[in-house]
Amino acid sequence: MIKLYSFGPGFGVADPSPFVLKVDCYMRMAGIEFEAIPDVGNLRKAPKGKLPFIIDGDITVADSQFIISYLQQKFAVGMDSHLSDEQKGIAYLISKSLDENLYWCLVYSRWVKDDTWPAIKEALFGSMPLPLKHLIPVLARKSAISALNKQGLGKHSEAEIKLITQQTFQSLSDILGDKTYFFGGSPSTFDATAYAFLSQFISVSLNNPFNELARSYPNLVAYCNNIRALYY
Repeated sequence: MIKLYSFGPGFGVADPSPFVLKVDCYMRMAGIEFEAIPDVGNLRKAPKGKLPFIIDGDITVADSQFIISYLQQKFAVGMDSHLSDEQKGIAYLISKSLDENLYWCLVYSRWVKDDTWPAIKEALFGSMPLPLKHLIPVLARKSAISALNKQGLGKHSEAEIKLITQQTFQSLSDILGDKTYFFGGSPSTFDATAYAFLSQFISVSLNNPFNELARSYPNLVAYCNNIRALYY
């Protein structure tokens, strides 16, 4: 059986990482049996230093996009068979927008915002022994802020970052409309990605202006609730 190496449940969702949750949700939607191996210590043995990665027998695959491609080929998953070539292209490009744009808005909302940081700090580092539980969070937060600045998003004001986030939510809401899934009545690979990111704002126990913004879109909330009820 495929083993999915993850962080584990956090903040009320199956995994606080959208990239782990993307793979988790995809396998549930595709009906692929797997065993979750939840442990933050998985980072130390991750081939690329990030989660998720999977082990399938003697094959190890890292990175959510490559994992899903591997699973699609191995199991001949037909989740995207109802999509046109145009829709597949649109789905891919929107997925990359979530991976490379909305993700950093999520990082900002969790690691920079003072109203959310205490919950992140306690959840990720609270069980560490002294003095590590005081030292490591400071270093980790500085690293996250540095990464945001290098990526570019961290150079914007909070109002500008909220606008970027709002424009993404609005676009997703407009595309989804009153459909059950983004490309019709049955899920596609993109829905695993969309749910993985949207649920990190909508379904989590955290609450800050970014979460409130996401929850202001009724169709996105209903979308997350529906997938959660069906697959979790």
